[in-house]
Amino acid sequence: MQKNILITGVSSGIGHGLAKYYLKTGYHVYGVSRRETQIDSERFHFMTLDIAKFNQIQNTITTLLEGVTSLELVVLNAGILPTFGDMKETSLENIDQTMQVNVWSNKVLLDCLISHIPNIKQVIGISSGASQSGARGWNAYALSKATLNMLLSLYAAEEPHIHFSALAPGLVDTPMQDYLNQLEPSPIYPVLGRLQSAKGTPDMPLPDEAAHKLAQSFEKVLSQPSGEFADIRNLHSILLRN
Repeated sequence: MQKNILITGVSSGIGHGLAKYYLKTGYHVYGVSRRETQIDSERFHFMTLDIAKFNQIQNTITTLLEGVTSLELVVLNAGILPTFGDMKETSLENIDQTMQVNVWSNKVLLDCLISHIPNIKQVIGISSGASQSGARGWNAYALSKATLNMLLSLYAAEEPHIHFSALAPGLVDTPMQDYLNQLEPSPIYPVLGRLQSAKGTPDMPLPDEAAHKLAQSFEKVLSQPSGEFADIRNLHSILLRN
């Protein structure tokens, strides 16, 4: 029986790494992103989509998933990082754009999927430890990821036949990290120093290297109540024992 997965943001970073991993393991991967992606497989089905353009989501997703009646997994990965810095220096326009992409686009996408796909097993929203820590510098990004966590918790209560999780993926060397690595270190942003120190080391693997561990964590959170937030760093010891 064909197993299907939908991943947003497959052109780079975590989404790209996961798409290649699941293709290697035999899944049909349905992907969307703003940019074209260089993945060559007869089991990879792709359409371009800027998820910030809400009016394009339903038509694109229903066209991409035409004939699909079940999804083993949906990975809500696409997102943006606004300018890193203090909240008082972050404009409302910046916050609004971040919320549009990181939260509200996922609401539109989930509503489309729930109404069109009768059998969805699991939804993973790629969250962040910033959604819990409130560390200085994350501003709108932390707000958006915390709201994403709650969004998934609310859907879990409404759709008990689908398992929802918000998952912080730990440190992965993505384009977001490239941006953060270019910033001037500052003692007022200790989190920035930690990230810059980890880049290029085993503590911050490339997406292709991180994909297997992420896939394991997706399976592990199925044993937790639907709608909960999980951090892969806390799951790691459980994965090692199993």
